[in-house]
Amino acid sequence: TMGPCVKQFEKEFAEYFSCKDAVMVNSGSTANLLIVSALAEKYKMRGNIIVPAVSWSTTYFPLHQYNFTMNFVDIDKHTLNIDPEKIEASINSETCAIFAVNILGNSCEYRKLQKIADKNNLILIEDNCESLGSISDTQKHTGSIGQFGSFSFFFSHHLQTMEGGMITCKNKEDADFLRSMRAHGWCRDLPENNKIYKKSGDPFIDSFTFILPGYSVRPLEMSGAIGSVQLKKWPEMKDKRLKNARYFQKKFKDLPVITQKEAGESSWFGFSIVLDGKLAGQRDSIVKQLTSIGVECRPIVAGNFMKNPVIEYLSFISTGNYENANYIHDNGFFIGNDIRDLKESIDLVYETIKGFLST
Repeated sequence: TMGPCVKQFEKEFAEYFSCKDAVMVNSGSTANLLIVSALAEKYKMRGNIIVPAVSWSTTYFPLHQYNFTMNFVDIDKHTLNIDPEKIEASINSETCAIFAVNILGNSCEYRKLQKIADKNNLILIEDNCESLGSISDTQKHTGSIGQFGSFSFFFSHHLQTMEGGMITCKNKEDADFLRSMRAHGWCRDLPENNKIYKKSGDPFIDSFTFILPGYSVRPLEMSGAIGSVQLKKWPEMKDKRLKNARYFQKKFKDLPVITQKEAGESSWFGFSIVLDGKLAGQRDSIVKQLTSIGVECRPIVAGNFMKNPVIEYLSFISTGNYENANYIHDNGFFIGNDIRDLKESIDLVYETIKGFLST
């Protein structure tokens, strides 16, 4: 389990992304879980939290587990991220935070989000699991802007430790709180000078004193070691992703599709394709054809999450008509990016989709 390699990776990660501290966990999903647990247990927050209508399931499930109400806001059809212009109307007296999600490598519009959060006294947190290395319109790395930011190192993500995640923090006290929550809620992993709990100094006692209602979501030492190596390679890997992205943008500009508009500088997790014009309504046929020639496709995250059957278990607020989330739910999909040259693969997808214009 975790040891000096995990600590080293945490330190390197915090330095690279200009964060006060970073805490490694075993997935991006549990990173979100611990962030929400800190809001509830450390900051004693209650009420509803603004979330985008399009995101991954474990953006939402920790909110359910801590009895927060999800306050769904529609997305921008071009950026695929939460629409700042629609947030203000959704805020009420019970709203306590904005959970910004950077979708498919693309930054949210943080100038606007921070202004809204400050005006309404809301905590801003980030789900950055799909967007490591992206630069926001504030010129800061996504994941380093909010009070907390989550990252995922699942094997299909930007940095891969097979399984793993990271939480970035604004201050050491928050990080220490998360370190206790990460491993059973004990005080064993806290430094002597922490502000969470005064240790006795007796290792027999301090090794098994439980101070918070925690979990067991520790990363493996091997994952920390791999993460350090991957981080050193990241600048080169990002350059290759961006090269593929520029080719994709140029290639697809003459088709009736909407491709993701950058807010800042995307790290291009994948390439979203939202069918428009004559192609609208043909998503299932196009996906079937692409799959038949060996091109894997995915929904744009989970589409409009409120259309998933699990919604009946969740407490949520629905305002507005979610026209953009619904549109990408029915007409959107994405294909992968990689650090390999994908020109031939992009050409194949382009020609396949273009063929549907003549049907």
